[in-house]
Amino acid sequence: MEALLRPLIVLGCTVALTLLLGWVVDRLLHAADRRHPETPLWGLLRGCRIPLQIVLVTSVFHAAYDWSGIDTGREKVILKCLALVTVAGTVWLTVRITSAVADTSLTRFATNTSDPRRVRRFRTQLSMIQRVATFLVAVVAGSVAILVLFPGMRTLGASLLASAGVIGIVAGVAAQAMLGNLFAGLQVAFGSSVKIGDTVVVEGEWGVVEEITLAFLTVRIWDDRRLTMPVSYFNSKPYENWSRGGTELTCTVYLHLDHCTPIGELREYLRELLETRDDWDRRTWSLVVTDTTPTTIQVRAAMSAKDTDDWWTLQCGVREELLTWVRRAHPYALPRVATAPAAEAPGALTHQPVPSQGGARDGAGPGGKRI
Repeated sequence: MEALLRPLIVLGCTVALTLLLGWVVDRLLHAADRRHPETPLWGLLRGCRIPLQIVLVTSVFHAAYDWSGIDTGREKVILKCLALVTVAGTVWLTVRITSAVADTSLTRFATNTSDPRRVRRFRTQLSMIQRVATFLVAVVAGSVAILVLFPGMRTLGASLLASAGVIGIVAGVAAQAMLGNLFAGLQVAFGSSVKIGDTVVVEGEWGVVEEITLAFLTVRIWDDRRLTMPVSYFNSKPYENWSRGGTELTCTVYLHLDHCTPIGELREYLRELLETRDDWDRRTWSLVVTDTTPTTIQVRAAMSAKDTDDWWTLQCGVREELLTWVRRAHPYALPRVATAPAAEAPGALTHQPVPSQGGARDGAGPGGKRI
């Protein structure tokens, strides 16, 4: 009976102690969050409760394993499994804490900075640092766990270190593309050529940079599709970044109208129209004739907007309003297709009609007699 009760008591006490400690830590973080509402750190740290409980329960049970009296003949295997779970839980807890600290730093920086470009740059760099730190923590924890828990791997590890030069050369050649993307990701993150939240035009698609990883970059296109491409693309090919250097843009509207269009009245109507629109930032505007053809003229209206959202709405709205005004006030200014016959040049020979063959024949006189 004792052989059954002791393991149950040790296991039950371990679980109860773990739940109690997790609840106490959660209550303390909740109180700190209510006491300091200006920072989201304490509220974000409450999300570390599950990995913390995993680390606690495996650590406590590992320490109390000898008291449990469990005798299965595989104590070493069980202890190693508990140690592996503890290491994995520690990595998970570290990642959660790092993420909470990073989000808090980003929130504080965004609150104290009025320039959105600096906020996007800091967010991109912080995201890249967080990914690199997570990768390094996972690699180091996995390596330490393998070398400590499995002594037989130490000899293999020493052999690998002895031949690290050859392995490094072979790995570098084999993973050339992956390493290229890795260094390109770091260059993009810290070189500020493109940042999360930037509006870009890539491969003819217009969208916003949504995510930057060590290997890939994701662009959310205007129709909610996602365009994923390697980060090295942005270091080897040209692309348009509409957010670099400022978010202000100039949108253009082209109209094809008749030659008799009253350009002065159209220009005045455009000025009055822009004064009524909130998506025009009041910086610049113009209306000029940019081209002419035998049948139409090309009119370009240019207006400035503060960002890409206003750029699109202003462009579409002005195009619609100008066409409506021309159709209502000057319908003759719309393009027309000429259907009348062309006028003949002065002095041109007129076409002689062919004589009818119903009467006299060629070379015949009166009465039908040939002359």
